[in-house]
Amino acid sequence: MDCTIKNLGSCDIPSPFIDKFPHLDKAFISDTIKMRYRIFLGEKLPPEEEGAAFELAGQRRMIHFKPEETVAAVVTCGGLCPGLNDVIRSIVMECYYQYGVKKILGIRYGYNGLNPAKGWEPVQLTPDLVEDIHRDGGTILSSSRGGTDNMDLLVDTLESWRVNILFTIGGDGTLNGAHQIAGIALKRGLDMVVVGVPKTIDNDISYIQRSFGFQTAFSAAVDAIYSAHVEAKGAPNGIGIVKLMGRHSGFIAANASLAMNDVNFILVPEVPFDLEGPNGLFAHLEKRILSRHHAVICVAEGAGQDLLNSDHEGGERDRSGNLVLKDIGIYLKDKIKDYFRQRDLEVNIKYIDPSYIIRSQPACAEDSIFCALLGQYAVHAGMAGKTDLVIGQWNNIYAHVPIELAVSKRKRINPESQFWHNVLQATGQPANMKNP
Repeated sequence: MDCTIKNLGSCDIPSPFIDKFPHLDKAFISDTIKMRYRIFLGEKLPPEEEGAAFELAGQRRMIHFKPEETVAAVVTCGGLCPGLNDVIRSIVMECYYQYGVKKILGIRYGYNGLNPAKGWEPVQLTPDLVEDIHRDGGTILSSSRGGTDNMDLLVDTLESWRVNILFTIGGDGTLNGAHQIAGIALKRGLDMVVVGVPKTIDNDISYIQRSFGFQTAFSAAVDAIYSAHVEAKGAPNGIGIVKLMGRHSGFIAANASLAMNDVNFILVPEVPFDLEGPNGLFAHLEKRILSRHHAVICVAEGAGQDLLNSDHEGGERDRSGNLVLKDIGIYLKDKIKDYFRQRDLEVNIKYIDPSYIIRSQPACAEDSIFCALLGQYAVHAGMAGKTDLVIGQWNNIYAHVPIELAVSKRKRINPESQFWHNVLQATGQPANMKNP
């Protein structure tokens, strides 16, 4: 588990913050101070985690780039997520006002905006342009999935624009691309660094405590669960089904269910389940309906894909390389309807899929604070010449995480964790819904 952060070169330029905070030593972070990855005493660690520690994020006394000569660029990639505009605004304001970087380019439509064949010229980002964008959802730069496999072409474009710092805002696919760009830039000996900001609504980036937009997402999902609960109670044997985001990790569904406490069954990709049989979902759902006459089911989009005969290896993929999932929500609704029809038991099913409503939300106040700080720390790292890293939070402290480590595996719910035990207690569902 290598937590080493790459540096472009020497830092021999005094930071402008030295004049702003001449008597505040705590304003500056030293590379020699690390934060342990594991903080519990008495915990037996695997060999690769012994001594693992993250470099702290924050402003350095000495920086690598001369602000007046620096060109920065910002790109947003992947699906929409609450807080994108907040991060863009924070990066622009920090670069412009705090460091004096006046040339900041906004790359349009994700990595596609670095492909000259697309013909999308960059946007000049200024404080006036970004002043109010944090009030809106989405991203003023627009976004896209995928791009080109020719990463050298993208670096050619950045080199032609004389970009020194590339801020990449995105999830797993975006960070993989950022890692490749950083590697090519280092190999070419370019005076250019790449700094990532973790954006994934599913909160599934490893070694990152949480990604921005996640809190807004599960908070907005609570409204959908509330509606499903009202609808279920308002009809004879009502069943409310809410499908939420979560391709491989069910964090949104789990956190929303904990926040609402009206969910009776939560289905996530990490925990397999059966539909039929004495210990399947339908048997437990029938008991609930007969005893309480209503139920709420919250299902993550990646749950139960094995039940739909999905091909997890050779199936269709989107432009980001993700497998195109079959719709577990509609499938579940139809199967539940058939199950109770065969038993001549009337049920009223209300199905809600708020996915794109949630994705387009402006960030909530807590996420806005988080986005603002991530942007600030990203600029500090970039100006100090640090590259191939993503700004993360671990143990509630902001840190530099090597991109290669962050994308090494996907963060998922541990079915044996205290967190999942809390979810099971909140829902009252069985710990296991698989037949022997």
